[in-house]
Amino acid sequence: MTEKTSSLTCTFHPKRETRLRCNRCNRPICIKCAKHTPTGYRCPECIKTQQKAFITAQWQDYFIAVFVGGLFSFLGSLLAVPLGFFTLFVAPVVGTITVTVIRKLISNRRSPTLTKVVTGTALLGSSPVVLIQVIRAVPLISAYGLQAAGSLYSLVWVVVYAGILTSTVYYRLS
Repeated sequence: MTEKTSSLTCTFHPKRETRLRCNRCNRPICIKCAKHTPTGYRCPECIKTQQKAFITAQWQDYFIAVFVGGLFSFLGSLLAVPLGFFTLFVAPVVGTITVTVIRKLISNRRSPTLTKVVTGTALLGSSPVVLIQVIRAVPLISAYGLQAAGSLYSLVWVVVYAGILTSTVYYRLS
């Protein structure tokens, strides 16, 4: 018995033949368009509509997130200088508290853009203290050379704080 197959072409790439279909809308899709989900392959349009259902952030959420994220990251960076090594333990806690407070204030609404805004704000909020430490260290190093390398100690911990805080905020929100 001979099997006769009709050739299907991708909905999004009409020149590509395929046998694959979206498991939601049943459109033919090529392997380039197919997005693997736990329930099967989906087309890009079904993925977009599915993601839009989870984007619930409102315009005022961005202002709240920027203010709270910037304030908490700045105040935490002030602690990084005197704490030194213990910054490794404080930065994740500050990041977790920042995300928890923001989520409470915006009623757990979310969007990918909100995650990026809060992550960027966390980095920018800690940058004034980094700049202050750089401004303090440059004249000492230029005047005394490597003998003043100890002045870099506080700069290192502030940079470590900024990195750990930013990554904690990003991963807690995404």
